[in-house]
Amino acid sequence: MEIVICKTKEEASKLAAGIITAAVQKNPKIILGLATGSTPVPMYNEMAKAVKAKKVSYKQVKTWNLDEYVGLPGTHDQSYRYFMNKNLFEKIDIKLSNTHVLNGMAKDPVKECAKYEEQIKKAGGIDIQVLGIGSDGHIAFNEPGTSLNSRTSVVYLTPSTIKDNARLFFKGKENEVPTQALSMGVGTICEAKKIILLAFGKNKADAVKGMVEGGMSQFCTASALQAHNDAWIFCDEESASKLKLRNYYAWRSATKLGL
Repeated sequence: MEIVICKTKEEASKLAAGIITAAVQKNPKIILGLATGSTPVPMYNEMAKAVKAKKVSYKQVKTWNLDEYVGLPGTHDQSYRYFMNKNLFEKIDIKLSNTHVLNGMAKDPVKECAKYEEQIKKAGGIDIQVLGIGSDGHIAFNEPGTSLNSRTSVVYLTPSTIKDNARLFFKGKENEVPTQALSMGVGTICEAKKIILLAFGKNKADAVKGMVEGGMSQFCTASALQAHNDAWIFCDEESASKLKLRNYYAWRSATKLGL
């Protein structure tokens, strides 16, 4: 892991967006894995700015998202398809036909998950996977206890995740949050060639510490990234506050990034 500690989430988001912009410039047909939630929005805004400034084009880029709620159509304003359209896809020059989000309304969710895995494989795999991290250390919807070898599947959401997502997406109404989702597995995620994980705020400090300095464990599914050979963790100072080696991480990452 490379741990990049910045003063603010805005600074971290700019650095992460810069890595993606440079990668798309180098490979216009790159395959991106994307995440939802409030965490990546500043990064997506920076990516859109680069397109507006004509520094980069996403016309040939293809994307696969991490997850989707079961029971929500893509037109629902709380679905992740809707979120991606509004927060990124409509702001850049990507073809919507090249963007992929799991179908939460699939008649056979198990088949939908298997098809998604096959699509990613046929495309050549994810080149860069964007992630957030839950307050309990989960990535995508891979809750504590999920196998670190898991594949895309139907999952049940824990009460803590329902509470977190109610605050972010359902205006505090927990009873409106679906209890199931379709999610890329930990094993699927870790097959990406490069991973960029964003973590902001003091409520993520324990999760970041567990992910980086705890042992690899299915009870902190983000810890699986310890075994990845090209994983970058972008933190603000609050989320990195409990890391014992934070000064070393900051020095090492600054050296690698040429800062």
